[in-house]
Amino acid sequence: MNKTALITGITGQDGSFLAEFLLDKGYDVHGTIRRSSVDYRERIAHLEGLPHFHLHYADLGDSMSILQVVKLVQPNEIYNLAAQSHVQVSFDSPEFTANVDATGVLRVLEAVRHCDLIGKCRIYQASTSELYGKVEEVPQNENTPFHPYSPYAVAKQYGFWIVKEYREAYNMFCCSGILFNHESERRGETFVTRKITLAAARIAQGKQDKLYLGNLSSLRDWGYAKDYVECMWLILQQDTPEDFVIATGEQHSVREFCYEAFKAVGIDLEFKGEGANEIGVDKSTGRILIEVSSDFYRPTDVVNLWGDPTKAKQK
Repeated sequence: MNKTALITGITGQDGSFLAEFLLDKGYDVHGTIRRSSVDYRERIAHLEGLPHFHLHYADLGDSMSILQVVKLVQPNEIYNLAAQSHVQVSFDSPEFTANVDATGVLRVLEAVRHCDLIGKCRIYQASTSELYGKVEEVPQNENTPFHPYSPYAVAKQYGFWIVKEYREAYNMFCCSGILFNHESERRGETFVTRKITLAAARIAQGKQDKLYLGNLSSLRDWGYAKDYVECMWLILQQDTPEDFVIATGEQHSVREFCYEAFKAVGIDLEFKGEGANEIGVDKSTGRILIEVSSDFYRPTDVVNLWGDPTKAKQK
């Protein structure tokens, strides 16, 4: 008999890759989508109509809808990927962020508990390297203290700890994956990596003049999303529930990312100046292609994320 998986956030970058991965493994895959007048299902359009792929309307902000879909699907595994995942947006909409990213996790756990699925259903919670925030040590591993530095990270910290609490209080098989930044061709265009790659292509084609960014010195550990969804699945295949850092163990700056992206389209960049006055210049023409804008600085900015995936590699 096929295993059944429920994915919240199935229309996102990770959700769509995970759906493909689980279908290839023979799962019946169910996903939650929100009612909207805008069609945002382009990442999963190629899956719709497949016999083992099913969509349900539900929202992490609505307890009853989550309870109903869990009761209907009776999943063996739940991957809670749905979130308000923009750090900058969390400063503008902190209450909405908390309702989805913090209390939404509780709603999933409670749905499993009230449907008497403890011992029958394993839960993966999408956590984030933003938990480390104002970092106290590098690189960061499962034992590194959290210091969340945005409303998004604070909400995600609640999600992390409520998963741990339900694991200990109710003997639930529930785990958090502390995923460092992971990118792909399906990454949303408002995220910095996709913003950079799209701008490089458009500038090379003469369709855009400049790229405006925030702190070019911010350091991140960037991986590939398609690899990371396999790690999510592996976390739920362990004999005992544990939390894991998923990362590459390599660190690069936004500046480096820009250099490589523009190099891929035949533009050799050099950077001049510092801080808010830094610019990226096309070496061959002297044309300014990248400028720093204060509009993209966050009220509190995380500048040094670097993951230590030793535990995940060992397990």
